[in-house]
Amino acid sequence: MLSVALSHRFGDFGLELAFDAPAGVTALFGRSGSGKSSVINAVAGLLRPDRGRITLGDQVLTDTARGLTVPPHRRRMGYVFQDGRLFPHLTVRQNLRYGRWFAPPSDGAAFDRIVSLLDIAPLLHRRPAALSGGEKSRVAIGRAILSNPRLLLMDEPLAALDEGLKAEILPYLERLRDEVALPILYVSHSLAEVARLATTVILMDAGRVTRQGPTAEVLSDPAAAPLLGLREAGSILTAQLFAHEADGLSRLLVAGHPVWLPRLSAPPGAVLRLRILAQDVMVATERPKGLSALNILPGVIEEIRIGEGPGAILRLRVGPEALLARVTRRSVAALDLMPGQAVFAVVKAVSVAQGNIGG
Repeated sequence: MLSVALSHRFGDFGLELAFDAPAGVTALFGRSGSGKSSVINAVAGLLRPDRGRITLGDQVLTDTARGLTVPPHRRRMGYVFQDGRLFPHLTVRQNLRYGRWFAPPSDGAAFDRIVSLLDIAPLLHRRPAALSGGEKSRVAIGRAILSNPRLLLMDEPLAALDEGLKAEILPYLERLRDEVALPILYVSHSLAEVARLATTVILMDAGRVTRQGPTAEVLSDPAAAPLLGLREAGSILTAQLFAHEADGLSRLLVAGHPVWLPRLSAPPGAVLRLRILAQDVMVATERPKGLSALNILPGVIEEIRIGEGPGAILRLRVGPEALLARVTRRSVAALDLMPGQAVFAVVKAVSVAQGNIGG
């Protein structure tokens, strides 16, 4: 468990926050300028807060009340920056081995495992100048992990990549989350990345924590929608891939109900995360007929949050899953919608982008 409590001033801007990051991937999410990178730098020891206490497990890293600050090189943190920062004069193998200088002697098993996990064996003889952006990112991640850290810090590691390269890297990050017992503090302003990777979300605004908790819970909170961005607001559903159909669709099960999506590359039986945008969900009070949309999920309205403009956000309960729907205030009134009411959520199969489906 990483515990952070900070107070720090940067001229007119101030950090005043506290949060706990359990095992898994904890994402610091917020608009640019909300203080995310300052927090991660304080955890790394690169920023000394005016007041604060930071602990990782039973180790106190910063305690300003006691005048204690563990220097960065003794914190055992792996740090992955936005630009990778590989040593240009070293090969990939040498860059990876550089991280091992700070780790206990090894028989090479850890090195081989990370090289295999990140699929960088074919790159070992190359220098950074001969790598693509995605390859550089994978090598930078591998170097950080091979320094034997207690915590991996990632500050916008995919921000410099185009959408194609992000799609290439995200599955590797999912594998790290699931196969390497290493807690990760992940800074991002991309809600799609957070939805796919994070197990915990710390939502930040103007140097303060406004919401924190399990990812699905935070992202499906209608009260958080304005900070997440109304166009980006949505929810995460857990789905199991049941079968690939002959017509090019994959059939999944969400809370026991079928959902069809354009064919996925995952094998039958795989458990997936589906990010469904609230703006892509329609609501009906009766089960629709004669509709082209294939995905109709029965649910119950848990909450209705009326916005300042013409819109409203509904949170529906579909079995154990929470699903957000963005509708107009006029629709709420016309359909006489209210909490506790049984409704049907309609989602078009083609509205769920491949980038919003993760493992």
